[in-house]
Amino acid sequence: MPVKNRFAELLPEITAWRRDFHEHPELLFDVHRTAGKVADFLKEFGCDEVVTGIGQTGVVGVIRGRTDTRGRVIGLRADMDALPINEVTGLPYASRVPGKMHACGHDGHTAMLLGAAKYLAETRNFDGTAVVIFQPAEEGGGGGREMVADGMMERFGVQEVYGMHNMPGIPVGQFAIRTGAMMAAADQFDVVVTGKGGHAAKPQDCIDPTVVASHIILALQTIASRNVDPLEQVVVSVTTFRTESDAYNVIPQTVHLKGTVRTMDPKVQDFAEARIKTIVEATALALGARAEVDYRRGYPVTMNAPENTAFAAEVARGIAGTVDTDVAPMMGAEDFSFMLNERPGAYIFLGNGDTPMVHHPAYNFDDDAIPFGSSWYAGMVEARMPVA
Repeated sequence: MPVKNRFAELLPEITAWRRDFHEHPELLFDVHRTAGKVADFLKEFGCDEVVTGIGQTGVVGVIRGRTDTRGRVIGLRADMDALPINEVTGLPYASRVPGKMHACGHDGHTAMLLGAAKYLAETRNFDGTAVVIFQPAEEGGGGGREMVADGMMERFGVQEVYGMHNMPGIPVGQFAIRTGAMMAAADQFDVVVTGKGGHAAKPQDCIDPTVVASHIILALQTIASRNVDPLEQVVVSVTTFRTESDAYNVIPQTVHLKGTVRTMDPKVQDFAEARIKTIVEATALALGARAEVDYRRGYPVTMNAPENTAFAAEVARGIAGTVDTDVAPMMGAEDFSFMLNERPGAYIFLGNGDTPMVHHPAYNFDDDAIPFGSSWYAGMVEARMPVA
């Protein structure tokens, strides 16, 4: 099953959709223009049902096959939101919105799934139901969680769900996947260290929270280097250090730290959370200060089910000829994980070629990848639900 000829024919049209989305990026749940255009396209294609407002601004389209003898329902997901980045590509279709940019290729994901929806609605060469899912707020808002919480899986009877993300560094038209943990869980923490402020020339009269916070930052690195098995994956990063004063001669009263924790295993995640609280509180106590930790679970591990991963790889192999089925797991996070926690499925990477990495202001989705991605989306439906 190579790239479908229909997608080669549709490439100029799908590219035009993609570039329109690129020019008009929207953030988080505020994707009203994008979601509106997606819903209009799905209605134009002749989807049997188009529902908006799932998980605030998500869109779902239902396409029934020519037969439905087995009652199977496959979900296909794409994300719609952009990032708060100023674009520097200089492209003729660059973002028209200052401070917003499709720097992760969600414009390409949305366009490819729309192309697959158009093809599936035209041909209906499958036995079952395809549910196309267009999700808001992947970039930190948890739109996948909100769509699941809104009852999407039950409402549309989704039994399996599949997603795709472009990946710079992989050749255009090539795919990569792995069984099990594909992307990390992403948690956040805030730490407030309280000491005793005063004049910087009289530190003996103070309890300096900047020194305490510095010891905490260094001690937190022992979680990865001395507490967790080196064969396990864990990242603990303190990313913000802030005081209430910017004077040269003031020891502040408090320091506020922020950070992230990335893990691939729930047991390691539990351990890291407990260890952070112990290290923070005990280090502060030892140095005469006090500290409070607010630890929040974020996106779960993106976990590919074995059977579904094998099937996704088989479809990709039919398109590309070869597939990397042992791609290294990534410590980045993806909220498609919320959908995979509800239903078995798989997440796959599609090559974007030698381009800047996602989340870079010079990144751009490669339109030459469109026929491959749309073929995979459509191929998953036709191969997973062949006509009886």
